Amino acid sequence: MSAAAHADPDRPVRADARADAAGAAAGTEAELAPRGPQRRDATATRARILRAATQEFARHGFGGARGDRIARRARSSERMVYYYFGSKEGLFREVLEAAYDALGVAEQALVLDDKAPREALAHFCRFVWRWYAEHPEFIGVLTAENQLQARHLRRSARLDVLVRPVVRMLAGLLERGQRDGVFRPGLDAADLYVSIAGLGYFRVSNRYTLSAVLGRDLADPQVLDGHWRACEDMVLRYVDARLQSAG
Repeated sequence: MSAAAHADPDRPVRADARADAAGAAAGTEAELAPRGPQRRDATATRARILRAATQEFARHGFGGARGDRIARRARSSERMVYYYFGSKEGLFREVLEAAYDALGVAEQALVLDDKAPREALAHFCRFVWRWYAEHPEFIGVLTAENQLQARHLRRSARLDVLVRPVVRMLAGLLERGQRDGVFRPGLDAADLYVSIAGLGYFRVSNRYTLSAVLGRDLADPQVLDGHWRACEDMVLRYVDARLQSAG
């Protein structure tokens, strides 16, 4: 940690913190570099920092996140935070990628081929909505990045693989339903994914204000289940082949 950081321990993590830490890290790089049995400890430390940073960014946004709080929660030091991630921008970008990766791994593990198209689509929707409800930190991190107009996400070298696989999965499901005559033609998988995500995202991102103004606890399991049933009905009605014939 730099002398300036000692003088003001409450300062936000700065974009140029990498330069502040470079001198300290360079002199001890050989000591910090994982070798042999130390590699597992280094991996664990890095994972703790990433988890702590996820909570910090989700709660305080990009601008309000502080390296000292991340370090304390990770049982590490700011010097190690910058050693592993280089800068605040680098850390936040990895937090974003890890958040999408976790959702993507879970989505790819979904088994839909053994279900009829309507049942499979309902199962997919419920999965997405439940994920959002059970991972509010995901919503918090994405909200912070949206406030920055996806500045960090656009610089990710992995941008193309973060969401597109699940859109392809949904496209395959829609094609199967169209072949079976239960889904109407002309559906766009990306548009439908945005709609499904929005039905779950908004409820979590605005849960406190909505609970206050509506006078009900939107996190209550029974209220949540009722909302999901209504949303599921909306999605299934939207894709229904009978809608095309009625039009």
